[in-house]
Amino acid sequence: MSFSISGKTAIVTGASSGIGLAIGRQFVAAGANVMFADTNEAALVRELGEQAEESNIRYFAGDLRERLTIANLLSATIDAFDDIDILVNGARQVVQSDPLDPNDDSLELLLMENLLPTLRLSQQVARRMIKQGEGEDEGAPLGAIVNLSSIAARRTHPELMAYSVASAALDQLTRSLSVSLSPHRIRVNSIAFGSVMSASMRSTLKDNRSYRQDIEEHTPLGRIASPTELTEAAQYLASDASGFMTGQIMTLDGGRTLLDPVAAPVH
Repeated sequence: MSFSISGKTAIVTGASSGIGLAIGRQFVAAGANVMFADTNEAALVRELGEQAEESNIRYFAGDLRERLTIANLLSATIDAFDDIDILVNGARQVVQSDPLDPNDDSLELLLMENLLPTLRLSQQVARRMIKQGEGEDEGAPLGAIVNLSSIAARRTHPELMAYSVASAALDQLTRSLSVSLSPHRIRVNSIAFGSVMSASMRSTLKDNRSYRQDIEEHTPLGRIASPTELTEAAQYLASDASGFMTGQIMTLDGGRTLLDPVAAPVH
């Protein structure tokens, strides 16, 4: 099997900065057609404006919580590249929450921001992939969906309860969609990452410099990874090299989830 995605078309959301932008650029370098999608049009223009007329790069700005926006994103991608072969659901928000405050609506916010757009966009892209595959060889793969999740789904923090619950829901969505779409030869996998310099982590570390040392000390490899270190994992999941892999949550965290932060040797 090949890691090649050359000539394939990918939609990457959350693609104006951080990990989403890095994945989009990796895919472009690998020869894929890429639609970079994000709510932040100014950032898309800043990062991609001079390249947007190149044959394999386009960008789309809009709020993916809106069903019409999702429909417009698909239309723009098909108009530009004809087909859709890969979807990377990289858009996500990280907010702190108070688990004892009944007025805290962080969970509702993150389900609306992180979970539902992933579901709705995946559904629409999958329908397009199935339509594209009509009349083709029944054994040929039709497409791949890659979700970006978090180790917060398994390792919780009191102030990140809402994010942890939303991440766990996303992991289960990955598993459920993989079963539903397998008969249509569409694979769905996820990358749960931690200790990776996402845009949200960069912003948080700027305001809380002491956090960096804490993260590095509790990551066995002793450092925070760059966004580009996640991109090849995304390409693997998008390529035929992972052709017999679906419904899996790949962890990329420098070993961070292997550590018990409690020093006392007792449970």
